[in-house]
Order: sequence, then structure tokens, then C-alpha cells
Amino acid sequence: MNIAITKPEQVSVQRTRAISPDHEVVIVGAGISGLGIAIRLKEQGIESFIILERADRVGGTWRDNRYPGIAVDITSFTYSYSFEQNPNWSRVFAPGKELQHYTERVAAKYFLYPHIQFKTSVSRAEFDEERHYWRIEVDGGDTITARHLVSATGGLISPKMPDIEGINDFKGKIIHTGHWDDSIDLKGKRVAVIGTGATAVQLLPEIAPLVKRLDVYQRTPIWLLKKPDHALPGWLKSSFRLLPAAQRLVRVGTDVISESLMVISTIYYRQAPWLVRKCEEAGIRNMKEQLPSRPDLWEKLTPKYGFGCKRPSFSNEYFRIFARDNTDLITTSIERITEKGIKTRDGVERKIDVLILATGYRVFEKGNLPSYDVVGRKSQEIGAFWESNRYQAYEGLTVPGFPNFYVMLGPYALIGTSYFKMAEGNAIHAVRCIKEGLKRQATCVEVRQDVHDRYFADIQRRQQSTVFLNHNCSLSNSYYFDKHGDAPMLRPSTSVEMLWRAKHLSMNNYKFSKVGSNPSTDKLTR
Repeated sequence: MNIAITKPEQVSVQRTRAISPDHEVVIVGAGISGLGIAIRLKEQGIESFIILERADRVGGTWRDNRYPGIAVDITSFTYSYSFEQNPNWSRVFAPGKELQHYTERVAAKYFLYPHIQFKTSVSRAEFDEERHYWRIEVDGGDTITARHLVSATGGLISPKMPDIEGINDFKGKIIHTGHWDDSIDLKGKRVAVIGTGATAVQLLPEIAPLVKRLDVYQRTPIWLLKKPDHALPGWLKSSFRLLPAAQRLVRVGTDVISESLMVISTIYYRQAPWLVRKCEEAGIRNMKEQLPSRPDLWEKLTPKYGFGCKRPSFSNEYFRIFARDNTDLITTSIERITEKGIKTRDGVERKIDVLILATGYRVFEKGNLPSYDVVGRKSQEIGAFWESNRYQAYEGLTVPGFPNFYVMLGPYALIGTSYFKMAEGNAIHAVRCIKEGLKRQATCVEVRQDVHDRYFADIQRRQQSTVFLNHNCSLSNSYYFDKHGDAPMLRPSTSVEMLWRAKHLSMNNYKFSKVGSNPSTDKLTR
């Protein structure tokens, strides 16, 4: 009888193969944050990664949102990657289509397309504690493995449908702004729009001149400042192309302004309440200047909550539509949607042809962030964990019990000025962890529980000074708030602090271990 003898080195090779994943990194989502971390990985010499994208193009939010009037609500000089300035924006606040083209150009320039697997939706990811890698299940039944998993699905991916009785009874056309139907012609139609948030602010001035009748249903008004938007002249764009430093200088200026309006006024409310008051005064002045002939609407259009509780926006046209003969602002609560229109609590039924839902998105809710099940140690699913224990993540990125996992838009991650800033900061932080793991030949990287807990306690301490807990925010119906009453969307810090921490925080805040070791007994590697 022949007996096969396995040499020790063969056992080692077999074991290595058993624990070697398909990729070092899998990124879920090819939007701003997914492309951003992919670029950072390549910059740091890490090429073993793949991006799984459910659609057939990159772009994320800017690919999916195509409603009339869509544009950035932060100047384009700030709303872009700091390392990839675009000298060719057509306006100070670029139209959405230009942002989509920008993401496509960036993906091509940094050779990301070979790394992207389109039309691939992730349904579940589970951490293999024995092998220290993630098993990622995609639609169709295939499984992809990766040492590190980056969730870059963004927040605005799951349109929120209003909980209104009879919505399925309506016989006309229903459109959610997040899934705009380009085939619908609104010209001459009777149209109702439910919602008066940032999307409606851009949409309504575009469609009001087209429709026969426009009914705007408002639950809570929005703070609006004047929009310093202008077409950028050719000579200025030429200057930016010839002197990139000039555009960087302009970016510094717009950063300071945006930081003051959107960040400092919000997170340092207790220290500088006067800044919020000035913003509120400017908002009221903007409304009255646009709508001088309708003082009867001023009170209805003035928020009862503080500036910053709900994302403010900018517009020079929104309030003007309510002076039009064909437009009506309706603040009476909706009782139900009927086959032919909308019936309000006062018994009035208004007949319509098209119903547009500008009702926003699910954000910090189970099933959205992330949009698939993520199962870590001890079979703990992250969405269920957050629902039970409050939304929390170290630096808005990593969570104890979920090794080798990075959620780009985690709790308290977003900087109020620009999504790009958060994406860059978290990309720097995540890639530092991945690279450090490779350097230490570790197969598992996990934030320390005590470090995470101190950070979360500090976040809660900082929240006490924000506008969220001090200025009637309960009246805002804002997506900033979750079921726990927390406001986990925005990070209570400036972008300067966030980027500094991403670049300099100690890697000893993480546990690094290898397959077969006990991570609970791992000591710091100095």
C-alpha cells in the first residue's frame, strides 16, 4: 500500500492557499467615495482590488439623479476632489450632468475601469473568523472573497416613499425625484409635488413655467440663502487651465465660506449663536425679496426650527414661484391620495395628472447604510447592531467586531461642506489601515473597543454644542436625525481637523493579528 507523505512546506502552501482571498480589497460602489478610495489604493501601490457596482456606469448619486434643475448646492470649486480640480465647470454651482461627466473622466484618468465589475449587486457580506477574510455574495449566487471590504454605497440610494394612505390608488403618473422618468412630458399637466427640501428647491422653478397647475405640499419649510451662481467666463477657465494654483486659491476661499455657513455655525452653535442668527436673517431677507407681493405667505415659508437643523440650501428663484398664478402652496396636512388627486384634512380634493415625490431618501436606517447585510464576529449584523446600540463608528469609518471593514459614509462621518472631503479623509484613513496590515503581515485589522468607546463619548460631548440639540430641531423633520434621536449624519468637527486626524491618528488604535492568533491577546506593536 502506498502512503502519500506530505512535507511540512506543502502543508504551509496548502494552508496559505486556503486563507488567500480573491482580492486584497473589494469596494462596493463606484460613486464619489468608491472612486476616491480606489485612487488612494493605487497611489499607495495596492492594485489587488475590485469595485462592485450595481449599475452600468460610475457616478453614484450624480448618475441616478436626473430631475430637472439638479445641481450642486456647494460651489464646484469645493465640491470636487482636492487632487483633481476641474477648470472647465460651466457655472459656480455646476449642473448635475457635469458632475456625472467629472466622475467618468476621473475614473478613466486614474485607470479605474479595469477594476470595476458593473451590473453586480451585493446582497450579503460575512466575515470568516477562521480565515480572516470577507465572503461577499452577489446577485446570481456567486461569492467573492476579500481580505478587506469597503462599503462605499453612499447615503442617497434608497428613495423614501411617503407613508400616505391611498398612494397606490392614484391612477395618474407617480415619479420619485430619485428615479426621474425622462419620458414624461409635464407641459400643460396638473402637477402636485410633495416635499419642499433641497431637491424641490431645484426642481420647482424648472417645472413651474411648464405646467398648467402646480400644487406644492409643504410639511416643513426650508432655510434658503441667496445663491451666488454665475456662468464662468472663458477667460477664467483658461486661467485655471494655465495656472492651476489660481483655482486652488479660489477653492481655499470657497472652502472658508462654506465651512463658516455649513459647519461652524452648526457644530459651534453654543459658542457662536450669532452666526446662526445672521444666517436666519439672511434667509428671511432672501424670501421677502423674492416674494414681496405675497406677505400672506411669509409666515408659512419661514422655518420654526433653527438654521442648520435641516440641510439648508441656496436659491434665487424658489420663492418666486409662489407668486405665479398657476402655483399654490398647501400647508394643510394630506388625508389621503385618491384615484384622481390629493385630499387634505380640510376636505378639499385637488385633481392632478402627475404626482411628484420629492420626499428624499432613507439614510441612517437598517437596510440602507449599508444597503446589504454585513455580518461580523459572532454573527452580529451591523445594521441590527446600530439599530439596537445607536449609530457609532470610530472616525466614522470602523466598528469593533467588524474587522477589515470600512464604511465610507459611517455614523458621524460627513463633513457639512462637501462629500468629497469626507471621501478623501476616510480613504486616507482606510488605506493607512490596509497598508499597515500588509506591512505587519497581519490578516486582521480591527479598531480597539476602548479607543472606539472614547471616540464615541467625545462625539456625544461635542454634540451638546451643536445646533441639533439646541435650536428647535425636533420641528425640522430632518434626515439628519435617526430613530434614537441622534444626529449621526454630520461629524461635529471642521474638515481641517478631520483630515489631520485621518493622516496622523496612531495605527496602534487598531489590533493587528494573523490567522490562528487570538486577537484578544495581541499586544501593541510599537
